[in-house]
Amino acid sequence: MKRKLVILFSLIYVIFMGCLAVFYYVSDEYFKTMVSIGGFACGLIPLLLAFITKLKFNLPIIISYLIFLFCSQYLGSIVGWYGLGWWDTFLHLISGAILAFSGIALYERLIHRSAGEYISAWFVFLFTFSFAALGGVIWEIYEFSSDQLFGMTLQGGGNKDTMIDLIADTLGGLLIGAWAGWRTKIKRSN
Repeated sequence: MKRKLVILFSLIYVIFMGCLAVFYYVSDEYFKTMVSIGGFACGLIPLLLAFITKLKFNLPIIISYLIFLFCSQYLGSIVGWYGLGWWDTFLHLISGAILAFSGIALYERLIHRSAGEYISAWFVFLFTFSFAALGGVIWEIYEFSSDQLFGMTLQGGGNKDTMIDLIADTLGGLLIGAWAGWRTKIKRSN
């Protein structure tokens, strides 16, 4: 059932962004066309994973990912909410948290059940926190590359924008990482 919901929600997003890409292409709006194509590609990721791998998906993470894409690509770039000033920082804080939760899910899938009781709460914290921070760094590389290769303006504020984004990603990861470490410590004491 979860796999079918992942496919359904991802398809809805992919079709939505695909229709927007065609609409904006016909309307000669290059930037919005490129954002829509990017949204189409990002929406395909859960679909490809659902069809290529046999992993069981954490539905809340996939739904959070798709909502995040909608908020960043459609509301932020196409509708123009990035012009609000705080929207980009808010989304980076949320993305850090989503990445941290993804790190927790990955950790739980990679670690053998019996090994979990021997792993330090500090390790859980560091893994979760580092996973989120790495995701933020990779995103900033994407923004920089898009600006350089395609003439986009994803890093509108230059170095200051990049650093604020990385701090927000790191803060989101830090909060969830601290929670994950605390949760692990509490589980061990029971």
